[in-house]
Amino acid sequence: MSVTAVPLQPTRRSYVVLLWLGIVVAVAVAAALAFAASPIHTTDSGLRYEVLRPGTGTEHPTDQDIALIQYKGSLPSGKVFQETQQPTPLPVAGSVPGFSEGIKLMTKGAKYRLWIPADLAYGDKSPDPSVIPNNSPLVFDVELVDFINQDVLRQQMQMQQMMQGGTPDAAPGGAGQ
Repeated sequence: MSVTAVPLQPTRRSYVVLLWLGIVVAVAVAAALAFAASPIHTTDSGLRYEVLRPGTGTEHPTDQDIALIQYKGSLPSGKVFQETQQPTPLPVAGSVPGFSEGIKLMTKGAKYRLWIPADLAYGDKSPDPSVIPNNSPLVFDVELVDFINQDVLRQQMQMQQMMQGGTPDAAPGGAGQ
């Protein structure tokens, strides 16, 4: 059995250059896509957040809403300083600026991790420096269970009180009868 060697034609230099350019472009595009798909986002204010679980719908809470949330707050070291055991109502505008900003990014059912820089947290005015040091950034895992407008909630509560206790004019046997 004999083997016949077939000589290969030499490759043109321009083909090798094009091949290498194609490889460089492919790697650059892959890196750009990987960077763009980064799960951590940063807002203009400096708040960083990651969507752990997307919510439903398209509506977001506003400063006029009460949010029903569950959360765990910790220092960057991982030390937990506060954690809810059940959904807790919180006025959206009633917390540190970074926390409010993060809640307003969410939709119902969403769970986010928020990295709040010190200037969007308590800054140098910590409510308890032995628990949260002054100028400390904060980390929160937040789940937005639901939210409702403060005025609507107030009206619903007034209606519920009226139905339970009534008003003197509306009660059976009261004034006006």
